[in-house]
This record gives sequence, structure tokens and C-alpha cells, in this order.
Amino acid sequence: MTRTDDAGDEHGDAADPTDAVTATSSARHSGNLGPARRAADALARSDANARAVRAARAARGLLPGSPPQVGGRTSDRLARLINEARPEQPSVIRELGLGALQVWQTMLARRGGRGREPVPATILFTDLVGFSTWALGAGDDQVLRLLSEVNAVTESVISARGGSVVKYLGDGTMAVFLDGTEAIEAAHEAICAVSALTIDSYRPQLRAGLHTGTPRAVGDDFIGVDVNIAARVADAAGPGELFASDATLNNADAERYHRRKRRFKAKGVPSDLVVYAVVPRYEQ
Repeated sequence: MTRTDDAGDEHGDAADPTDAVTATSSARHSGNLGPARRAADALARSDANARAVRAARAARGLLPGSPPQVGGRTSDRLARLINEARPEQPSVIRELGLGALQVWQTMLARRGGRGREPVPATILFTDLVGFSTWALGAGDDQVLRLLSEVNAVTESVISARGGSVVKYLGDGTMAVFLDGTEAIEAAHEAICAVSALTIDSYRPQLRAGLHTGTPRAVGDDFIGVDVNIAARVADAAGPGELFASDATLNNADAERYHRRKRRFKAKGVPSDLVVYAVVPRYEQ
């Protein structure tokens, strides 16, 4: 009897069959939910991982075409929905989704012969003032870091304002907008955002130029006289300045801006083109 009682005490936890069934059921239930929950948590962490987001964004930058932001096509609207879904949180999935749409639109454009008709648009050019001089002594690593940060903030501002980056031009950017007011706002915000960057005490200065016309879309690029005019307008601006043609201000809510007429003359530009230095009004 003593040996039996001792054995019963020693294994008392397993003596009640109800407890055993409950424990087994609980373990199975926990086993079913645990891996799923852990997988969801791991996916969320991976999606927001800064290094992974940068890698996905860099990969998207190597794809043909540009992020679909301008236009009323289904893929344009889908891209805007993707961008507007919790835009404050970096996301690998968002970058991959935009990359897929980018490739899709490029394929459709090349198959459909896109580019035969002019497209009403406001064209933005930006570039860094004094960049070449600084780059000579900065070294390749710092130059690449600066360009990466400048391109990232510029694209973010342009996309948020409904524009589309057409291409990067060394230390500059070309973008297009359907709305002149949004183009002006994006240009100012990009200038301010870039001026806030610092690379080893160097503060880059962006300049920008805008012109509105009917460039011709060819594949994933835009060409034409109006593109050349926009580039010349940008070249005339100084550090931190935005120049805009009268055509752009006529396509915008001009009352929102202070404008000062600037002397402007450039090769290949109509002699009657009027250019203004534009600054937003910040009224109480």
C-alpha cells in the first residue's frame, strides 16, 4: 500500500483524466495559433525593416518606367491607393506593389505605341546647385549617399502631390504633373526638404523650374519643345529658388503665390516667354 500511495502522489498530476484532456486540447489550440501569430509578427517586422525598404526602393529605381501617378487609368488609381495606405509607415510590400505596377504600365506603353499624342502636363526639373564642386572632394560614398537621400525625399514629395518622376538626371530630377498648383507646391516642398539634409556638415541646395505645355510621351519618357523650355527655366534659377513660366501660373491658383518677374533669355526658348520667381503666400 505504501508503494502504491507513493506512486500515486508522485504522478498525481496525471491521475485526473479530465485534466489530461484539457491540457492536450489547450496545447493543440496554442500550437495552432502560435505559429500563425509568430508568422504575422515576423511579416510585419520584415515589411517595416528600414534596410529591406531601402533595398526594395532601390530595386524599384532600377526598373523601367516611373511610378504611375499621373492619369486616370485603373493602374494609376491603384498606385495612388497603395501610396495613400498608411503613407507614414515605410513598407516593403508597398514598394514591391508600386514596382509591379510600374513594370506593367511600361509594358502596356511599349505594346500600345504610347507617345503618338501630346499630353497636357506641367513639367518640373530640379538639380543641385554647386554639387559638382562639392563632389570632387567628398568621395564616391558620400556622393552616392547624398544622391540617394535627395532622390528619396524628392520622389516622396512629388508622389504625395500627385506627380510622377520621369527620370533622374545625375544630381537632378524630371517629373510631370497634371495640376499646375500641385506642381508648384511639390517644387517648393522638395526645395525645403532637400535643404534640411546634411551630409558631413554639407547642406545641399536645390533649384527648380516649371513649365506647362503639351510634351509628347514616348514609352516612359517625355520629349518636345516644352520639355526643353522647362529645363532652361530650371537652369536660370538660383540656390533654393523656384522659377515658373507664365504658362504654369496660368494653369495654377496664382493668387496663392508671390511672383516676381525675372529677366529670362535662353537658346531655343520663345522670346516672349515670361518667367517668374515664385514663393507661396503665408498669410495669417
